[in-house]
Amino acid sequence: MFTGIIRLKGQLLASEVGTAGGRLVIEAPGLQPHIGDSVAVAGVCLTVTASHGTRHHFDLAVETLARTTLGRLKAGDVVNLEPSLHLGDALDGHLVMGHVDATAEVVSLAPEGDGARLTLRLPGDIATLTAVKGSLSVDGVSLTVAALGPGETASFALLPYTLAETTLGLLKPGMSVNIEADVIARYVARSLSSVGGGPQG
Repeated sequence: MFTGIIRLKGQLLASEVGTAGGRLVIEAPGLQPHIGDSVAVAGVCLTVTASHGTRHHFDLAVETLARTTLGRLKAGDVVNLEPSLHLGDALDGHLVMGHVDATAEVVSLAPEGDGARLTLRLPGDIATLTAVKGSLSVDGVSLTVAALGPGETASFALLPYTLAETTLGLLKPGMSVNIEADVIARYVARSLSSVGGGPQG
């Protein structure tokens, strides 16, 4: 489990992707995991399979490649990293499982005051789980929904700190990001669907 508060970034050194899965090697001097630890990479919960100094290896399942952007990463790309929570750690963002639901398209990243406004086009099933002032994980970053718009779009107000300390400041229109709906919204929707009062999923 994670919080969506990003304090580390890493750089992709190598990526191998095939029909049976894939593998990532990430350079991250600030990360000190043990083999078997869980780390959220761009919001995706992955297991550390090897660690050599500042270089860390992660395997990718076929499901991960199908649902996330990780299979499209190239050497040199920067990713958000978050080690998993330990019992007693502060929960500063929201409950993030690292189980990415889908990808969303970046519509715009426009300056707004000292920060910026990020607008995403969400898949329909995720749009139904999204509410103003609710939470969404975007490439592993815990964000609050500022507004919902036409065409299943959602916008977020990004602080200067978020732009500087995460990869969100690098986004451009047409790019894809990993998104995870709020876990509470997901279970409420599932409960409603079981009695015929909400979206299926």
